[in-house]
Parts: sequence; C-alpha cells; structure tokens
Amino acid sequence: MKSFTDKVAAITGAGSGMGRTLAQSLARRGCHLALSDVNEQGLAETAALLQGSAVEVTTQRVDVADREAIYAWADQVVRDHGKVNLIFNNAGVGLGATVEGMRLEDFEWLMNINFWGVVHGTRAFLPHLKAAGEGHVVNTSSVFGLIGVPSQSAYNAAKFAVRGFTESLRQELDILRCGVSATSVHPGGIKTNIARAGRVDPSIATLGADPKSANLKFEKNFITSAESAAETILRGVAKDKRRVLVGPDAYMIDLMVRLLPALYQRLTVAVTRKHI
Repeated sequence: MKSFTDKVAAITGAGSGMGRTLAQSLARRGCHLALSDVNEQGLAETAALLQGSAVEVTTQRVDVADREAIYAWADQVVRDHGKVNLIFNNAGVGLGATVEGMRLEDFEWLMNINFWGVVHGTRAFLPHLKAAGEGHVVNTSSVFGLIGVPSQSAYNAAKFAVRGFTESLRQELDILRCGVSATSVHPGGIKTNIARAGRVDPSIATLGADPKSANLKFEKNFITSAESAAETILRGVAKDKRRVLVGPDAYMIDLMVRLLPALYQRLTVAVTRKHI
C-alpha cells in the first residue's frame, strides 16, 4: 500500500499509546479512521485530538477479547465508511509473573487480548480487506516475540504466537495474490502506559524483582516515543515489509537472537541471578 490517502484504517487500542499516534499519523496522510478501545474515555480523547482533520473518524467501544464484538465492529466499519483497507491489531496488555506462581485467570486474560484479539481482528476484517481490493493486516507482536525473558512467559507466549500467526498469514496471502498483505510489528521499549497498566503477580519476588515497583523500573528502559514508533510502522507497511522492528533496542535484540540463539538465555539467567 504505497499511499494511505482516502483509505480506511481500523485500529484497536486507539485510546492511548501507539494506537493513538497511529491514528494521528494516518490522519495526516489523509486516511479515514475507525477507532476502537475498551477505554471509552481514552477513545474520546483520541477522537478529540483528531477534530479538524480532513478525514472521517468513527469510534466504537470494543473489547478485543470478545469475538462477536469484533466481528460486529468490522461489519459496522464497512457500513460507516463503505470499505476498510487496513486493520491494526494493536490492543495489548502486560503481565509480570513466574510460570509456577502465575494465576491461570491472569494468563487467560492476557492471551484473550494479546493473542485471541489479534486472531479475531484478523479474521473479522480479512474478508472486507479482500473485498476492497487493496488491504493490509498489521499485527503488533513485540521484541518479546523474538526473545524469551524471565517473568514474561505469558507475554512471550502471546507475542511469539502473534508472530507465527502473522508470518503464516502473510505467506498464504502471497500465494493467493488477492491484493492483501500482512506485517508483523516488533516494538522494543515504547513510551506508552502498557507497563504501568499491566498486572504484576507477587511471584516475581522470587526472581529478585519488587512487585510494587517492577512496572516503573521496567518502564525506565523504554526509549522510543509512540510518535516515532507509529511513523516507523507506517513506513514499513508502505514498503510491504514482512517484519517491522521498532526502536534501536529491537534491532539489538533481533541481532543478538540471530547470533546467539542459545547463549542469550544463559546471559539472561546470569544477570537475573546476580540481581537476586
């Protein structure tokens, strides 16, 4: 998709962070927007920021873990805008917990949003993208979809799954030559509220982390702005990239995993033990 002008993009998690900045970046490019989030106040704030832009903007409260709600929203987007060309499955949550200590309810909560939300969003919008004749599926994985780290087993599981799901989808679309493509996005530390809003289980104390301050300490490693991340993602989509790395830390981690696929785990364990 070389140009976003007069296209229609649907974005989940548009009430804050990268979802909001993606909406703003697309609006500047003349792309009409269908925005959703479970946080209605944040969604309204995003819509207010877009007032005065020369594009049509619609909003809808959607819980991406609710399959029926996503399918209903996809149909509504087409009724409202006449078509849809892009779906950004961007909504996500965080969870810090050990495998042994993690509550099953928290694991299911994260997977329902971070993985099944992507699956539902992709499947709900894909027929509409094909019908438009030109489309793109943009699924947000993470650098934690490239590397495993302690206390992030649930997040790793979801983001690795998103990566595999999207890479398989991309290959199927290449075979079909249906005018639709797909990109897997791997952000590093992006300055959004995902860490602050994430859940933390007391079990991470066994790994040497303080459950009360873990999210704030983790957030200090975020070095890339949401605005910069949005621009990087859109450039990648315009170039039809299969994988988009976002931020210098993402490139560093990708290189480390390629060069040291087993050794990086030993290094991570050593650092964690020293911290404990």
